[in-house]
Amino acid sequence: MQFLVLGYDGKDDDAINRRLAARDDHLNQAKQFVEAGQWLYAAAILDEEDKMVGSMIVCDFPSRKDLDKQWLNNEPYISGKVWQNVVVTKAAVPPFILDK
Repeated sequence: MQFLVLGYDGKDDDAINRRLAARDDHLNQAKQFVEAGQWLYAAAILDEEDKMVGSMIVCDFPSRKDLDKQWLNNEPYISGKVWQNVVVTKAAVPPFILDK
């Protein structure tokens, strides 16, 4: 089952510092999910000044419960208080993208 995950950073002055502090751990974990075929696509969300203010991930987990257990419960951007608002929505990725 595919999901769209949107993680929005805090808007306080220290938000970017929290993101940068957790970024290496976040990217190392992301690489593992990509290699396992669980993350299909990801990108930083940028503001008008090209500053990172969030993240979007299209991922594939057997269920929402598995997504939480395998990923979000251990996500450095959550434990590091980078993402202040996380929205998870079911999604349907076209087969031609999955067949790449």
